[in-house]
Amino acid sequence: MSELNFTVQVFREGKAYVSYNPELGVASCGRTIDLAKTNLKDALSGFIKSAQKHGTLGEILEDAGYVKKSRRWISPDLLIMDRVALSV
Repeated sequence: MSELNFTVQVFREGKAYVSYNPELGVASCGRTIDLAKTNLKDALSGFIKSAQKHGTLGEILEDAGYVKKSRRWISPDLLIMDRVALSV
């Protein structure tokens, strides 16, 4: 399999850092930002291996916006990541 690229978002929750991948909805955490990112990579790897085992990886990647070209998956372009404020 080719290399896949994923978006990583990291949030602070109390004393922990939560890492999140919005394309696949996978999350993890750690005591530091780097550990949270490393743990997310491990979680994504497990998720992908499980999807491969069940024969659903292609469908999952397509649903997440990935495109298969010449036996290689191309990640969706991240055009903007921003915050907006709403009155509630």
